[in-house]
Amino acid sequence: MTRINTNVSSLIAQNTLARNSADLQQALTRLSTGLRINVGKDDPAGLIASEALRSDITSIDKAITNSERANQVIATADSALGQVSSLLNDIRGLVVEAANTGALSPDQLAANQLQVDSSLEAINRIAQTTTFQGRRLLDGSLDFTSTISQVASVRDAQIDQANLGATGSVTVDIVIAQAATRAQITNETGFSAAAQATATLSFNASADVALTNATINIKATAAGTAESGVDIDLVDAVGATTASYAAGVLTITADITNTAITAQDLVDAVNTNVPEFTASADTPAGAIVAGDAGAALATTGIDSIQLQAVNPGAEYNNVSIVLVAGASSTAAYNASQKTITVTVNQTGAQLASDIATAINGSSVGSLFVATGTDAGSGIDINGIDADVTSTTANTGGNVLNDDLVFSIGGATGREVFNFEQGASANQIAAAVNLVSDATGVSAQLGTTGLILNSTQYGSAGIIDVEIISEGSSGTFKAGLSAARATGTDIEASVNGVNADGDGNTFSINTATLDLQITVTDGSNTNFQFVINGGGALFQLGPDVVSNQQARMGIQSLNTAALGGINGRLHELASGGTKALATDPSGAYKVVDEVISKVTRLRGRLGAFQRTTLETNIASLNDTVVNLTQAESSIRDADFAKESSALTRAQILVQSGTSVLAIANSNPQSVLALLR
Repeated sequence: MTRINTNVSSLIAQNTLARNSADLQQALTRLSTGLRINVGKDDPAGLIASEALRSDITSIDKAITNSERANQVIATADSALGQVSSLLNDIRGLVVEAANTGALSPDQLAANQLQVDSSLEAINRIAQTTTFQGRRLLDGSLDFTSTISQVASVRDAQIDQANLGATGSVTVDIVIAQAATRAQITNETGFSAAAQATATLSFNASADVALTNATINIKATAAGTAESGVDIDLVDAVGATTASYAAGVLTITADITNTAITAQDLVDAVNTNVPEFTASADTPAGAIVAGDAGAALATTGIDSIQLQAVNPGAEYNNVSIVLVAGASSTAAYNASQKTITVTVNQTGAQLASDIATAINGSSVGSLFVATGTDAGSGIDINGIDADVTSTTANTGGNVLNDDLVFSIGGATGREVFNFEQGASANQIAAAVNLVSDATGVSAQLGTTGLILNSTQYGSAGIIDVEIISEGSSGTFKAGLSAARATGTDIEASVNGVNADGDGNTFSINTATLDLQITVTDGSNTNFQFVINGGGALFQLGPDVVSNQQARMGIQSLNTAALGGINGRLHELASGGTKALATDPSGAYKVVDEVISKVTRLRGRLGAFQRTTLETNIASLNDTVVNLTQAESSIRDADFAKESSALTRAQILVQSGTSVLAIANSNPQSVLALLR
């Protein structure tokens, strides 16, 4: 059918040419931009996916930058900590040298102290000047803030990491299931039975012979019972005044009818002829009269004072009792010298019972009970009674039954001890405690014997007792409760997570909380505290959520803050309680603990760098590569494909143009019909 108003062929050619032109334009656009998707209509779903991937890539790139920046911060802090460690090692060497007081002059000690002071100042300076982009790293501003200081049972705490979540705080619940214990070995049956220690002051046998005009005191010259119970006879006989002693009778002979005989004459007769006794008269010039003669005018007896310890045991073994003269009777006990000094009234002979009453009324009365026996003429502190002494010896029991050689080993070393039969439990305890710093084992008195304890709590505290030799009568080895013992570590949980125990210290390290707490020795008290801020917050992931962040606590390195259960570092400065000249042993413990803390902090920061930051950077870089590849596969143009499409489109456009020209010329054929 031939028409001139409507050229259908031309219309078809136009449409086809338009489509081919659009394909050509698309191919040209993709090849010129390198992108498959240039506008939303190119691929709506692909555009959405591509933009999401681009957003992820942008966030991850920033996360990588953040991690690299955090790595630089930690590296800066670690560099400063390295200098602090070096200074602490120098201080430790100076402390060890200062302990050599036998070879170190005061000037050298003072020079060492100056070096310690300079090192402490340097540590404080490092703590204040270590900065990153103007922010101080080691002055404590990056440490966590919490209420743990209000917990009485906590001796030391360190919060290294905490996830405070959206609220900015976290409550920490501590439940202690079992307190830490020390290793313990007892020996309650390896000693003689405990008793109340006793001592007796026995005075020389004596008697007072009461005459009409005088009283003659007769006292044995030697201590003992040989001259006790001796009857004193006064015989009237013509001749010289004399005296004799035989068969338990002291006989004094005098011509009593001679009124010139005095009490002094009788005293002289005894002192001249009877060496077993000494005599004195209160009234030497008193005349002897006929009524004074007679048999058994008096009988000698022994005055005594017995002291008995209130409590049984070896504590009051080998206590000495001595007499001194004074204005009144009393007593005092010197625990360091283990001596009871009994003061006796010097105004005249004193009854033993009165002196015992005075002892019981003094401070000694709470430790010993005194009993006086009045069997003689009384105690004259101005005479030979002043020489009377006594000792409790080993009457309190708790002593070795035979010779003993043994060694004790602990966490810090071993020592050998050698004791003879009769050594008391408290003497052994004193010897063990004298070297407890070298062995790690201390001792104390038990109910009837000895208790050995490790100085350390936990599994690190051990006691090993080896009996090297013991006499056949000895019972020490058989009395040991064990030959070896080990303490137990604390068992605790933190927010329901079982913690690792080490002595009185427990710690956890989880994704949300990393802390270490030391409680008082043997504490089993549960407690709670709140971490309410602080710490250095590092954004490590592409999303601003708590599980893609890390909050590290970096405590202050100021000498006032550095320390632990043994004290603070500033105490080592001149005038401090642990200065070199004051307490080198305490200084050593403090600096040793501080070195451990700083080393642990460096290790923790290093671990954070290596296992968190560096692995995070590597992982994020890999993720960026993968996401970029995915985004490229969606959005970037395939040049080979687009080049082929361009060629096709070019050919089709050229062909379509030619076809359109032919279609447009078709209506002209109608003119041939009109000719």
